Amino acid sequence: MTQEVKLQNSASKPKKKRIASLDKRKARAGWFFVLPFVLGFVCIYVPMVWNSLTMSFQEITIIQGGGYSTEWVGWANYYDAFFKDTEFVQTLLTGLANMAFEIPAILVFSLFMAVLLNQKMMGRAAFRAIFFVPVIISTGIMETVQANDLVNKYLEETQNTGIDDGSGQQVTEGIVSLFEVERLFEMMQFGRGLAVYVVTMVNNIFNLVNRSGVQMLIFLSALQGISPAIYEACKIDGATTWETFWKITFPMISPMILVNAIYTVIDSFTTNSNIVMMYINDAYSKSGEEISSAMAWTYFFIIFLVVGIIAGICSAFVFYQRRD
Repeated sequence: MTQEVKLQNSASKPKKKRIASLDKRKARAGWFFVLPFVLGFVCIYVPMVWNSLTMSFQEITIIQGGGYSTEWVGWANYYDAFFKDTEFVQTLLTGLANMAFEIPAILVFSLFMAVLLNQKMMGRAAFRAIFFVPVIISTGIMETVQANDLVNKYLEETQNTGIDDGSGQQVTEGIVSLFEVERLFEMMQFGRGLAVYVVTMVNNIFNLVNRSGVQMLIFLSALQGISPAIYEACKIDGATTWETFWKITFPMISPMILVNAIYTVIDSFTTNSNIVMMYINDAYSKSGEEISSAMAWTYFFIIFLVVGIIAGICSAFVFYQRRD
């Protein structure tokens, strides 16, 4: 009798509707906003990538009267790119070497400027905007105009010329000369390699500032996310500014260092001034679509490997703050 009463009571009570949590509703709203990108990626971008990948394993023959035929040749295009094209491997190594030198310089410069712009001073917002202006200018059509700018070409030509210092050698007329930096580093007992690196980065300061705007903003957001109470506690304990930076600031922004490192690698990979991409574009018109596709996919997988190595190394030193 009691069981029948319980069944009747349970049947008479209306079922409560399950209400999704706030996080789930935000996740659904997020998918709604990224849906146009997902559809475009799946319907437009993925077929293009697949065609490029399959083309790198095929040989295309133009048929008289219109059309073309394809023949599967396996790794022959990759073999031709590495062993028959004598300049591709050298260009690839040069591009990777340039990337290895530029990425640390961009990260250090953007972090240095972010720390300065995070200080309390008059006109701080104006200075932040000024340092981000080159990023806006260097996008889209402005980047194409800049690449063909006669002023930039003239500056590059003047940097490649020099004056005779009396010893029969040419001294570079850049912002700083290698001769001056070598003499300074000789007194400080540093090697020639570091002097060459510093001179190259200083004479390439325009490109360095041009490509550091986004990284600066990311570092600024990370710096502003650190609680001021932590700095106050360090000051009470007597820590110096140098110790506070290396023991507090640097570990807490280390996740953004990883993000900026990966972003800088991808940005270097896709920029128009990348010598490897310029060579692949030239190979498209000279050697054909198959060889250029093989070169492009080779470079893509190398960059993918570089990103994985950087992520693996940096992840071992990244500090993630626990928020309980």
